[in-house]
Amino acid sequence: MTTQSIVAIVQCETYHPMVVETALLDGFELLGGAHHFFNPGEKILLKPNILAPRPAEQAVTTHPSILLSLARIARHFGAQVSYGDSPGKSTPANAAEKSGLAEVARNNHIPLADFDAGTVTSFPDGHLVKQFTIANGVMAADAIISLPKMKSHGLTRITGAVKNQFGCIPGFLKAEFHLKFPDNSHFSQMLVDLNRLLKPRLFIMDGIVAMEGNGPGAGTPIPMNVLLLSTDPVALDATFCRLVGVKPETVPTIEWGEKLGLGNATAEHIHLTGAPIDDVRNPDFDVNRGILSMGRIQRFHWVKNYVVPKPIIDEKKCTHCGTCVQVCPATPKALSFAKNKRQEPPKYDYDKCIRCYCCQELCPDNAISLHTPLLGRLIRRS
Repeated sequence: MTTQSIVAIVQCETYHPMVVETALLDGFELLGGAHHFFNPGEKILLKPNILAPRPAEQAVTTHPSILLSLARIARHFGAQVSYGDSPGKSTPANAAEKSGLAEVARNNHIPLADFDAGTVTSFPDGHLVKQFTIANGVMAADAIISLPKMKSHGLTRITGAVKNQFGCIPGFLKAEFHLKFPDNSHFSQMLVDLNRLLKPRLFIMDGIVAMEGNGPGAGTPIPMNVLLLSTDPVALDATFCRLVGVKPETVPTIEWGEKLGLGNATAEHIHLTGAPIDDVRNPDFDVNRGILSMGRIQRFHWVKNYVVPKPIIDEKKCTHCGTCVQVCPATPKALSFAKNKRQEPPKYDYDKCIRCYCCQELCPDNAISLHTPLLGRLIRRS
């Protein structure tokens, strides 16, 4: 008999630190009490989502109030806390500074853990990946508390608890996984293996202000007024899906998370506690409900180019900064400037594009969005 996973739903309408702290304590009580998650002298890594150097009000990153409030709670029980993440572009320190996390951390003596370098770590039990390079700050911790942001995502439909651990891989090593696992099925299996290796103790999703639309870096902030807490990342992400009218089984990280034993996704195996889910539900949440990819078959160019969503640059927004060219993991790169000149936006060679959407995810000008070709839209409607 499958043991039920508990997901706590806590309504919270503001990022005022005292309100957030009270909401988190309410969430802990719904899970049996905060004392179950912290031990005196223990080194706890708080792992927010710091995708890119963006201010907190853009809803790209976990809000600083979540970090501050959780650090206060952990220290109350005698735990030592640090924080960190490895952004897709920029250094951890710079991204933390721009997001407002660094200022809060400095003012409250929360050290930034080492996410610049990593340690090769074997994982013989991995389904797909038997070895990861893990950030030294992660390796130095006794436990991880993961603080994902509630956002839409081009590659995996939503980004949440399971995907948040990708930032435990330092620097541009993450790009190697996009290149090695270009279809979202294998990419999601890798993420599940990573979670099975790291085993975060708790997941707290910041959904007070979420991101819909062109996420995870260029979408629209939208109030969802909720915090979700669980020890099960699959159950938490499945609950996020049910809040926004997405079928959990259509999200590859959830599908593979359940298949590989990371957690529960089916409703009968999840016990929701706290606020009624209908009180925080938003079925109009803007998220891709159509085709994500077609697995290995998308390697055939005619399928990929006529069915699978492709990134397109808005020339009016593009500042020709070259970030998209820099972060493209494909070899040779899928986009480039004409004759190495920057008078015009880069141009795509879609036959080379692996549809990882790193360009769309990390464009600092929000100039890249995903467009589903006509055949893909027709298949979606059928």
